[in-house]
Amino acid sequence: MTSLGPVPVGTLSIALVSEHASPLATLGGVDAGGQNVHVARLAGALADRGHMVTVYTRKDAPDLPQRVRLRDGVEVHHVPAGPQESIPKDELLPHVLAFGRYLAREWQACPPDLVHAHFWMSGLASLEAMAELRLPLLQTFHALGTVKRRHQRQADTSPPARIACEKEVGLGCDRVIATCRDEVVELGRMGIPAHRISVVPCGVDTEHFTPTGPVAERGPYRYRLLHLGRLVPRKGAAVSLTALTMLPDAELVVVGGPAADRLDDDPEVRRLRHLADSAGVADRLRFTGGVPSQDIPPLIRSADVVLCPADYEPFGIVPLEAMACGKPVVASAVGGQLDTVADPATGRLVPPGSPEALARAVADLLADPALREACGAAGRRRVLSRYGWPRVAAATETVYSAVLTAQYAVTGAT
Repeated sequence: MTSLGPVPVGTLSIALVSEHASPLATLGGVDAGGQNVHVARLAGALADRGHMVTVYTRKDAPDLPQRVRLRDGVEVHHVPAGPQESIPKDELLPHVLAFGRYLAREWQACPPDLVHAHFWMSGLASLEAMAELRLPLLQTFHALGTVKRRHQRQADTSPPARIACEKEVGLGCDRVIATCRDEVVELGRMGIPAHRISVVPCGVDTEHFTPTGPVAERGPYRYRLLHLGRLVPRKGAAVSLTALTMLPDAELVVVGGPAADRLDDDPEVRRLRHLADSAGVADRLRFTGGVPSQDIPPLIRSADVVLCPADYEPFGIVPLEAMACGKPVVASAVGGQLDTVADPATGRLVPPGSPEALARAVADLLADPALREACGAAGRRRVLSRYGWPRVAAATETVYSAVLTAQYAVTGAT
């Protein structure tokens, strides 16, 4: 059979399915983080390439309109599935069938050219919708149940069926888009063959996260360390805090979690404050709470080093944000951080769960201002060459084209 070249994609109607992670959500909550940003930015970057994108996400409040225009070329469609209230993502599985049936009705009337599901339950809903439709389906998991189970063990709150469902989705879709090389290995262990996987990283807004611009006010300490992200134990804030005990001239600013006026009610904040009191570093620890997106670059610019010591990290957008702002990163050598952080050029990779290794790497950077500046500049160059959203969208479009080409070879029609 003669090999076909890629089908020119032209203008596509693209359905992005993101059942729990709305691009309209306020970031910083337990279930609102990197996936929300990824879906919003990918949708916008695909629209910039001329495509029409609809993001399907669950309606989690009664006053939400059915459709919201996010920007030119991007619409958010709120799907009625389950109670119209906020529900933790690990409790959404009973509503996936209703979500999928709603998609089937929508797509029977007006089918998209392709479907790209984000997270495993979005993939399940999309497979349900495909029961009577033959639309190209691509899947990005963002996180895998096997990895979460391995690290969290009894603390894992995922539904027991998650891992089996992820395998069903991985084998049932046309292509898995993994975000890093480590994920390809994990998918292989699940039985997903490599030829069904393409790697496209997450991206960062290189015009929002820049080395120049406003800088947040500094405290009285010689050095500032920044820990940014969702306030959940696996993100490693406790490791950053323990490392602080070995870095006497530094303060640690923890960005994320609930709003500042609700920090006292957050169990992770209370746990970390107790650890800080016990370790004698409470005076050098500051929580900002969740902050608006426009305030994050000034906070990053105010830091000498950004810490990303997660126990595991499916991809990790914070290192990209820090590197885009020209700051060195010290990150745990796990998941996507193995791809994004170039040790020693842009920062350091250290073993997960080791405050001692984290502190040593940070101390080396703090002791050498020229080294910090060189790492920051190299990080900015690395982000510009690999991780800007226009480049990520173009790579995603290439995968879309390959899937459409394969479908054309089988059906003879796009």
